[in-house]
Amino acid sequence: MMAALFKVMAQLVLLLLLAPLVSGFIKTAKARLQMRRGPGVLQPYRDLHKLLRKGMVIPNTASWLFSATPYVVFLATLLAGLMVPMVAADTPVGLVGGVLAVVYLLGLGRFFLALGGLDAGSSFGGLGSSREMTIAALAEPTLMLAVFTVAIGAGSTNLSQMVAAAIGEQWRFLAPSQVLAFAALFLVLIAETGRIPVDNPATHLELTMIHEAMILEYSGPYLALIEWAASIKQLLLMALLINVFWPFGLPAGWSAGGVAAGAGWLAVKLAVLSAGVVLVETTNAKLRLFRVPELMAVAFTLGALALASTFLF
Repeated sequence: MMAALFKVMAQLVLLLLLAPLVSGFIKTAKARLQMRRGPGVLQPYRDLHKLLRKGMVIPNTASWLFSATPYVVFLATLLAGLMVPMVAADTPVGLVGGVLAVVYLLGLGRFFLALGGLDAGSSFGGLGSSREMTIAALAEPTLMLAVFTVAIGAGSTNLSQMVAAAIGEQWRFLAPSQVLAFAALFLVLIAETGRIPVDNPATHLELTMIHEAMILEYSGPYLALIEWAASIKQLLLMALLINVFWPFGLPAGWSAGGVAAGAGWLAVKLAVLSAGVVLVETTNAKLRLFRVPELMAVAFTLGALALASTFLF
């Protein structure tokens, strides 16, 4: 019992503290690549601290749903993060359904966030909610196809068993199905985190923003919870990507030496994947909204080919 509680608390602290650092690293690396000074790596922590100390402005038209949304989004994302292997293959929380539960929890957070954008009564909130659900309808099937490709090889949708199987057969990361699934899941990562070419997290142009439009009416601690949840979601998607397809250095169980080594490898792999995200953002322009489904169609095709190739090779 104490061991299980320790694993939950350790991964909880890791998610809460590491997520803003990854966001800060991506912003700083992007600025350096564009020959700008940019914000510091620790800037997301300062932003969260500032927002948590500010007051809130709540629209007169908002109902209880507006106030409940930040807590639902934050807790659902945090619970999903506890089900994803981070520093060891053994996850602290393993609900029924495995990876399906992770997808459903992320979907629950997205659903409430869209409702929160609509509940404020702002036209921009409705615009952002509509766009968010359109992209989600294209991204979620691709996410499931890519993960099912690995689940078939492991014989289970439980993330711990999937990662344990990947550790035992690390050569499989060069298989065609794995490469296609990795590419599909990488495009899903770009879409789900609202990054270029799908969305621009730094913009506040009403006609182009998606995620920012939904949270336009939020402020203070509510906005801090939503932004923190967004960074945690980014971290767990990145951890899912690297630990399912690159399980190098990931221990099977929780031990002092194994967790330390796993944390070191996690930092290295996160840095490499973050550099890839920065490179994609810097070398591409934001797509027009009607071109985004074409990009997601490419991701869905890659996921479908990955799943089909598992039966061919």
